[in-house]
Amino acid sequence: MSAKIFVWLLLIVVVTTGSPALAQDSKVARIGLLGGGSASANAGRIAAFQQGLRDLGYVEGKNIVVEQRWAQGKLDRLAPLAAELLRLNTEIIVTAGPTVTRALKDARVTVPVVMGFDDDPVGSGFAANLARPGGNITGLSTLSPNLSGKQLELLKEIVPKLARLALLGSLIHPGTTQSVKETELAAAAFGVKVQYLDVHAPQDLEAAFGAARKFRADAMIVLTSVVTNTNRRPIVELAAKDLLPAIYYTAEWVEAGGLLTYGASFPDLFRRAATYVDKILKGAKPADLPIQQPTKFELVINLKTAKQIGLTIPPNVLARADRVIK
Repeated sequence: MSAKIFVWLLLIVVVTTGSPALAQDSKVARIGLLGGGSASANAGRIAAFQQGLRDLGYVEGKNIVVEQRWAQGKLDRLAPLAAELLRLNTEIIVTAGPTVTRALKDARVTVPVVMGFDDDPVGSGFAANLARPGGNITGLSTLSPNLSGKQLELLKEIVPKLARLALLGSLIHPGTTQSVKETELAAAAFGVKVQYLDVHAPQDLEAAFGAARKFRADAMIVLTSVVTNTNRRPIVELAAKDLLPAIYYTAEWVEAGGLLTYGASFPDLFRRAATYVDKILKGAKPADLPIQQPTKFELVINLKTAKQIGLTIPPNVLARADRVIK
């Protein structure tokens, strides 16, 4: 009898002390990362998010698994991909852009959603306000009301005779309408005329640049969207072919041959998205986690492209650059 009691006591000790530790060690959080474009076009952002998780003590395959799904520019695939992530019992879905967040909201997904970025979360209807989102969506915003003005200032410095501006974007992107309004307001202050060029698919690009030529655009601003991001290379090539100075929204464009970029650091935003994942896994509710705005901005210039299109970048602009590609 005493031997049996000893065995039961030993089992109780294992259950009450050993098992929780083992369960904690074996607990693997499953996170979804959903994007409308491709993994290759978002490689820098993915790497930053993964680094952010490592910095917080997460090890892929040991205590966390990140399930990536990319729509490859086919936005009708977002809903099925989201359903696939939910079938895998993902605890949180990180979105790689507003179009993805919109798809999840329209599908009434109830698991916590962390935005890698969004232009205007409140205006897009994703949050009640930035301080207290109030629903299951939180994360990072690229909202910066003065950004359009600063981009125009840069273009005016490198193209002093700037009088006509082409604005390339996609209205299927939730924040585009607001970005167009902000750019038009900033342009009016500079006495610059604006023509908005809408693209929904790769085959629209040639016509858009043809319209910019007809408009006699002196420069171009390219807005963020799934369509522009997944067609980075052809847009850069068309701008170079037309000798058109263009400013973009992330450093990846300049690395791909674009002239210059000024905007929020997207790798920094995605690195910070990992902190939201960590807080939610530890019990925080998305409704109570404030949406954060960008804190790091980058000015990157490609001198090879400037030379290619016959443009000289003023020394005072070069001096302000965070990085110059020669």
